[in-house]
Amino acid sequence: MRMPVPLFNSIALLALLSGPAHAQEPAAVQDGRLVDAQGMTLYTYGKDSEGQSNCTEQCADIWPPLIAEEGAQPSGKWSLVTRPDGTVQWAYDGKPLYTYAKDKQPGDTTGDTLMGVWHVAKP
Repeated sequence: MRMPVPLFNSIALLALLSGPAHAQEPAAVQDGRLVDAQGMTLYTYGKDSEGQSNCTEQCADIWPPLIAEEGAQPSGKWSLVTRPDGTVQWAYDGKPLYTYAKDKQPGDTTGDTLMGVWHVAKP
C-alpha cells in the first residue's frame, strides 16, 4: 500500500520528534528491577526523604548517585533531586536512585538489603 507523500512525511516527522523523549529515560526495567544505561542495578536508600538525598560524601563514593545530564526533564514517576553539592540526581517515585560500587557486572544485586536500608529499585 502506498501512502501519500505528505502523510508519510508527517509520520516520519512525528517519529523523529518523539525519539528524544525515549532517549531521556534515565533507566530501564530488567528482571523486575530498575537498571542504568549500562545495565547496572539501581537502589534506593531508606534514609532518604522523598525528593531529598541523604547519601553524601563517603556514602556517595560507595553508592554513586544516578546523576542526570544537563537539561534532563522529569516525566511521569521520574523526578529530579538537587543534591547538597548542587548536582542533580534522578529519582523514581520520589526516591533518589543509586548504583553500588561493589556490583561488578550488569545483573549484580549485591547491595540489596545491605544494612537494612538499601533496596533494589523497582518500577
